[in-house]
Amino acid sequence: MPRYATIDIGTNTVLLLVAARSAGRPGEQSSFGPVVERAEITRLGRGVDRSGRLEPRAIEDTVKVVARFADEARTLGAECIACVATSAARDAANGASFFDAARAAAGLVPEVISGDEEARLVWASAWRDFGEGAGALAVLDVGGGSTEVCLGDGPRPRARRSLQIGAVRLTERIAPPDPPDTAALSSLRLRAGEALQRAAELFPGGLSGRLVGVAGTVTTLAAVERELPVYDAGVVHGAELTRSALEGLYARLGALTTAERARLRGMEPKRADVIVAGCAIVLEAMRLLRFDRLTVSDRGVRWGLMYDRFGDG
Repeated sequence: MPRYATIDIGTNTVLLLVAARSAGRPGEQSSFGPVVERAEITRLGRGVDRSGRLEPRAIEDTVKVVARFADEARTLGAECIACVATSAARDAANGASFFDAARAAAGLVPEVISGDEEARLVWASAWRDFGEGAGALAVLDVGGGSTEVCLGDGPRPRARRSLQIGAVRLTERIAPPDPPDTAALSSLRLRAGEALQRAAELFPGGLSGRLVGVAGTVTTLAAVERELPVYDAGVVHGAELTRSALEGLYARLGALTTAERARLRGMEPKRADVIVAGCAIVLEAMRLLRFDRLTVSDRGVRWGLMYDRFGDG
């Protein structure tokens, strides 16, 4: 079976998917089975919200990971590699420096995609996994620098919106003390809610379908809520998180220092400093969109990109 690879370079995390494509039965879409999946936090977007530029060390750290992922994909027999960059690369004035370094080190140039395109790819992934029989579907993708919200009832979303708010960006804007005080916890919720108002306009009167939460903030919250000693995508993907459970997690995480959060079962240590802001975004999205629970997706842009570039079209 032919193999393909996708690399998603986000504000916080670089993700790799190498998958083998198998032809579907007549009338069915081709399917992809994962050969390997990797994720590494490099925080390419550190400081971009303040300075409008990528830091040299952030470029260096991220390019090293992209080069390693590209080498691994080629070693595993990937015929083609599709590589995209999202919020941080979109916003930075010196993105060309990053692209030049990636070309030299990894032999590929990341394609900068718009927030609208990012939302479309996330939708493609979520719909494949959770769309059938769901009726209406809403998808919430909380990234490091942006958050995407989509709505639809078919393979293509009917409405989508990309917002300039994410776990890293919100943390940097509020700069909460460690641990956050009551004022900081309130400010995180307030700023998240203000930014998400534009997404709420897509859902006048709320929505009766299913909400799917995508990306590292949501998967980490699910892993911490379940106290997983080792992250297990098989447990996290398709799991449910209730709004009441997330309120409890927000209070619990907000009462701890970053170092204490990093030691929690299920926590990715490099995400410990931004997880409170990420949780605030998820909670405000659920409040404004009137959902009491969400289904967790361990997949996202990298899977949507795989379907889009190497699937049946």
